[in-house]
Formats: sequence, structure tokens, C-alpha cells
Amino acid sequence: MPERQLVVFDFDWSMADQDTDRWIFEVNAPAIRRKMEDLEKQVQWTDLVAQSLREGYEKGITREDIEHALRIIPYHPAMVRAVTNLKGRGKTTFLCLSNANSVFISTILKEKSLDNLFEEIITNPAEWDESGLLKLKRRVDPEGPQHSCKIGCSPNMCKGDELDAFLARHGTAFDRIIYVGDGSNDFCPVLRLRSHDIVCCRTFGGLPKRIARDGEKFGLKCEVKYWTGAWELEEIFNKL
Repeated sequence: MPERQLVVFDFDWSMADQDTDRWIFEVNAPAIRRKMEDLEKQVQWTDLVAQSLREGYEKGITREDIEHALRIIPYHPAMVRAVTNLKGRGKTTFLCLSNANSVFISTILKEKSLDNLFEEIITNPAEWDESGLLKLKRRVDPEGPQHSCKIGCSPNMCKGDELDAFLARHGTAFDRIIYVGDGSNDFCPVLRLRSHDIVCCRTFGGLPKRIARDGEKFGLKCEVKYWTGAWELEEIFNKL
């Protein structure tokens, strides 16, 4: 086992077995969920979630309703075992790099007793106001300087830039990086990995498609390990 190892997790459909943004409305307001589906190609996604949260609030969805939906989100016991056992062996740092938001992620991690798993959670900022409205913003402020990603990251965040910035903040190089992801927005950070690093790519979602279509074109260097169920990721982690 390397002396210093970094495991980077996307969250939706990578750690949790659902998409948090969509799930809370599937549970509490299917009409808003349908509206999101209709508007997805017209409105930037983080902005659309923020807009939907405001609409849900106006229709009477409470903080308790949202927190309950997050607490019951599908989350495989094998995922809890996989990360708990790997962290317990020492020498591994965990980073969360997600396009969800800080409230969704922290609520779920607390429910699973994984509050202390991650060194950092890099995501969109969210906070409850006094009235019970969850206010969500893009990580990259639309009024300020924008990232210049050419790989396909959403305007709210370039995951590749965020990974590079995390590594720069932590100084000493990690001997090995393992990235766990499923979506097309995970392709950019995966391209930053080295030949001895690993991407654990979930078999459904945009990431396996991007790797198959564009991996060679963009010079993908790392080893690719595929998984579908959390029990398979647990098998991979047990051998790290």
C-alpha cells in the first residue's frame, strides 16, 4: 500500500445510489421534478435546482421534508463498509468533489455516521435561512471570473481545476490517487490522473461513455476499473 493515498469521490450515483438534486423532488414534489426535466437543457443545472428549491418552499415543502428525503436516500451498506474499512487502515485521505451541495452531502453523511470521512468537501455552497428556505449558489460565482475548462465541466465548477487546487493546498504529493465517479463531469479531473493512479468508473452514466469516446483523444493515462454495485467497489477498495 502506498505511503500516502488519496481517494476522490463524486457523490451522486458514486457514493449515494441516487441523484440528490432530483431525489428530494421525486420524494416531495413530482410536479417540480417533471418541470426540472423539461427545463434541464434551458437553465444551468445549479441555478435550476436553486429555482426549484424556491418553488418548493413556496408550495409548502419544509426543511424537515427535505432532510427526511435525504436521510432515506438509497445508500448501500457496502459503500459504508468500503470507505470505513479503507480509512481505518490508515494512510488514505478522502476528498469529496461534487456538483451537489454542502447541505445535501453533509446531511446524508451525518445520517450514515460518516461526518468525519472527508478531509474536504468541495461542492456548491448552500445554507438554510431562518424561514426554512434552502439557498443554493454556484461554487463559481456567475458575476465573477469564470473557469476556462474546455473538457465539458459545467459553469458552476471545473472539477479538474478543483482537484489541482486541492493537491496544491496539500503540498506533499500523494503516491496514488483513486477517483470514484460516474458522470461526464468527472472526465475532466480523471484526465489529471497519472499512469499509476486509478479511476473507479461506474458502468452507467456519462463517464464510461466519455472514456470510451474521448479517452485516447485527450490522453487518458490512469488505469480504469469498472464497477456497477457498491459491493464491487468494496472489492476494489479491499485490494488497495
